[in-house]
Amino acid sequence: MRRILAAAGAAIALAACTLYASPAVAADAPYDVLVFSKTAGFRHDSIPAGIQAIRDLGAANSFTVTATEDAAAFTTVNLAQYEAVVFLSTTGDVLNDTQQAAFESYIRGGGGYVGVHAAADTEYSWPFYGQLVGAWFASHPAIQQVNSKTENRAHPATAHLPQTWTRTDELYNYQSNPRSSARVLATLDESSYSGGSMGADHPITWCKTIDSGRSFYTGFGHTQQSFTEANFRSQLLGGIRYTAKRANADCRPETGYTTLYSGSTTGWAQSGPGSFSNSDATPTSVGGMGLFWYNAKQYTSYSLKADWRLTGDSNSGIFVGFPDPGNDPFVAVNQGYEIQIDATDAADRTTGAIYAFKSADIAARDAALNPPGEWNTYEILVEGQRIRVYLNGTQINDFTNADPNRNLDGYIGIQNHGSADTVAFRNIRIKELGAPPTGVGPIKGLAGKCLDVRSSGTADGTQIQLYTCNGTGAQTWTRNGQTLRALGKCLDVSGGGSADGTKIQLWTCNGTGSQNWAPNADGTLRNPQSGKCLDVSGNNSADSTIVHLWTCIAGAANQKWTLP
Repeated sequence: MRRILAAAGAAIALAACTLYASPAVAADAPYDVLVFSKTAGFRHDSIPAGIQAIRDLGAANSFTVTATEDAAAFTTVNLAQYEAVVFLSTTGDVLNDTQQAAFESYIRGGGGYVGVHAAADTEYSWPFYGQLVGAWFASHPAIQQVNSKTENRAHPATAHLPQTWTRTDELYNYQSNPRSSARVLATLDESSYSGGSMGADHPITWCKTIDSGRSFYTGFGHTQQSFTEANFRSQLLGGIRYTAKRANADCRPETGYTTLYSGSTTGWAQSGPGSFSNSDATPTSVGGMGLFWYNAKQYTSYSLKADWRLTGDSNSGIFVGFPDPGNDPFVAVNQGYEIQIDATDAADRTTGAIYAFKSADIAARDAALNPPGEWNTYEILVEGQRIRVYLNGTQINDFTNADPNRNLDGYIGIQNHGSADTVAFRNIRIKELGAPPTGVGPIKGLAGKCLDVRSSGTADGTQIQLYTCNGTGAQTWTRNGQTLRALGKCLDVSGGGSADGTKIQLWTCNGTGSQNWAPNADGTLRNPQSGKCLDVSGNNSADSTIVHLWTCIAGAANQKWTLP
C-alpha cells in the first residue's frame, strides 16, 4: 500500500529548487529501507557506522530504516514492505534457497538493491546475485588514497561529486568488468595508487536494471571514516533514492560514444544573443534567445545523449537536423527540430515534446522525469527521418519527419532561451550509427499472410492487398529510409489522404509524406503525415483483402506487421 501511496505522493512533491541543490532537492514520498549486514566470512568493523549513517540519512530524507542480520526477513510478504534493500558489507553465503527465491522475485517485481563494498564478496554460487551486484570481488591492496573519476555526473549518486574525487578507502579489484551489463558511474585511476589489477577501465560504482527492479553498487565503504564523509553519505543517499524509485536515471549500459562537450568549447559556436558559461564542465545558459551549436560536423544517423538540469519553470531545448545557422538561431527553429526542455507548458511544448510538432507520451514522461533542481538524461536517437526520445532510459516520443522542407541530416545544438531561464548541461556525447536500418523481404501481417501488390501490377494506383505468402516480387519489399518499395515503386497513401478507409496503393516514389512509414514497437506501421495505421480491411485474412488507412487501434491484430 505504501508503494501505491508513494507513487501518488511523488506527483505532489515537486517544488522549485535552486540549481545547485543537494541530492534530495524535494521531499520524497515516505518509504522503507531494509539494511542487511549478515556475514558468513570476513566481518567489517564499519558495519555499525554504516547502519547509523543510513539511519541518519533516512531521518533527514523521508525513509525509515530496519536493520537486521536475520536472513529470515527474506520472505515474499516481509520484503513487500520495503522499497529498497541495502546489502551492507555482507560476506559469504547469507541466504538459503528459499530466501534467494523470495529476494529474486522481489527484485524482478520492482524492488531495489543497494550493494555496499563487500556486498560484492557475497553469494558466489548464486548466478542471479552475480547479475544483480554486477561483479564479484577478486582482491584488494592495502587501504590508501585514490583518485576516483566520476564518469556519470547526472545519476543522483554521483551528480554532486567533482570530476576527480580524491579519497582514502580499501579498493577492490573485481573478477569481471561490469560495463557490458551496467552503467558505470565512476572508475578508479590506477595510476594514482598501488595494487590495481583491472587496467585503464576499473569501475568502482555502477547501476543497472533487472526486469522491473533497480540495482546500485559502490565499492567504497570499507572504513568507518567513509560513513562520516559528506560526499560518500550523499552517494549512499543517491543510490538508495534511485533504487527506491524516488529519483530516476539512465542506467542502460553505454559504450562507443564520443564526447562533444565535457569542458572544452572546441568545435562549438554561439549563434544569436546570450551565451553559456563554462565552469566545471557544466555549460549553463545566460540570456538569449540564442543557440550554442557544434559546428565541427554534421550528423546523419546517430544517438545523441546529454545530461541537463533546470531551475524552476525554465525553458530550453536540444536542436537537431538544422543547416549552418550563422548568427541566426531561428534557422534551427525553422529548419530543424527542437526536443523541448520545459518544466511546464502545453503538451506539444513541454519536456519531451518535439516542439510544436508532437507531444511526448505524458504518462511515460512524468514517470521518468526528475523535477527541477535534479539532473535528467536525454537520448535522442535519429535514424533516417525518425526521431526517438528517451528520458532517463525510458522512451517518451517517436516522431518521423514528413516535411519536405526539413531534413534530419545536419547540426546539433543547445538553446539558451532567455534571461529568466536557467538550464545546465553536462557530458554531451554522440555515437554515429551509420546508415538507417534497411531490409529486403516480405512484410507479414494478419494470419501470417503477406503484403502484396495486386496481380504484380506496376501502374500507379495499383491496389495493395493481403495474400498468402509466395515469395514473388509482388511481396518483396525494400526498406529505404522511411519508404517501403516493391517492383520499383513506393507504398503510398492515395492523394495524401487521412480519412479512415483511404486507399493504400503502389505509386512512383516522390519523397512526399504520403510515402513515409514508421514502424512502431507495438507492431504498427504508421503514416506520420496522417497519424494513422496500415490496416487490413474488416480484420479479414482472406486472400485479396485490401489494406487501407485507418485510425490506429491498440492491440489490433489487423494492424500488426513484421518487416524484413
